[in-house]
Amino acid sequence: MRLTRSKTFCAAVALSALALAGCTSIDQKTADTEKLSGPGANAGVLYDQLPQAIKDKGEIVFAGDSHPPYRTVGPDGKTLTGMDPDVQQALSGVLGIPVRTEITSGLPAMLSGMLAGRYDAFNGPVKATPDRLAQFDGVQWLTSRTSYLIPMNGGIDAENADALCGTRSAGVVGSITEEQVHKLSDWCAAKGQPGVEFVGLADTNATLLAVQSGRADSAALTQSGAIDTAAAQPNTWRTVAQTEEQGALADQLVLLTPKTNELGPVFYDAFKLLFEDGQYQELVKKWQLEDIAIPAPVLNPTPAA
Repeated sequence: MRLTRSKTFCAAVALSALALAGCTSIDQKTADTEKLSGPGANAGVLYDQLPQAIKDKGEIVFAGDSHPPYRTVGPDGKTLTGMDPDVQQALSGVLGIPVRTEITSGLPAMLSGMLAGRYDAFNGPVKATPDRLAQFDGVQWLTSRTSYLIPMNGGIDAENADALCGTRSAGVVGSITEEQVHKLSDWCAAKGQPGVEFVGLADTNATLLAVQSGRADSAALTQSGAIDTAAAQPNTWRTVAQTEEQGALADQLVLLTPKTNELGPVFYDAFKLLFEDGQYQELVKKWQLEDIAIPAPVLNPTPAA
């Protein structure tokens, strides 16, 4: 029975990959997904470690919003492309169980939804903090800093983050970037300059629209998100990076899952397999995130001071 389940699951994964490869409208990075190594000999090897409640449900449900390059929600409001769907598919392969993402707006809703049992996990990008790790298990698989997108045409004249003092920066409410904007604002105040006003919005798309409409002067994104957005929209955006002096420590980005569902240690073992068999390295190369990759996953990392 176990062998039959694994074969059936792997066949479903293969069909799903073929279906994605046939969608000509999907970004070329996502269309290249089938070139990755796949779970291979590790297909379904961690299924027996899954909590019984997850086995009974027959799937793992992730919460997710639009946050390029991690996740981009298609025009239909359902189709997802990006690094996170790739990572979830790789995790699905070694766990031997399907995964599904429900589109949700805002980090607070995703965190409360997990605690209420509506979602089993959220793959960020979200920072490890003592408060979050008190309720959730977190598996670190990336790091990041904060960068700011500024329009090339008609935007403020800022060549570095110092020049953001006295301006407005849009970001996702409850995200890493909200905290980083406040740290930058504190740095400005310490220099005797006006602070940075944070304009909190629901997702990355809303932050970009806020800047384009003049509601904000810059969009605060994770470093990888800013690089990806600037590359996807040539001659539209330029980036300035927040420095360590301005409070931009390298944040520990984690996959979160409630401690009560006991999935954290299983996800940790799954990530270890992805690191060991080279899938992790292939994915970060595919999405050009090598500069924020880490050498090994960490379960419940000690948040940086």
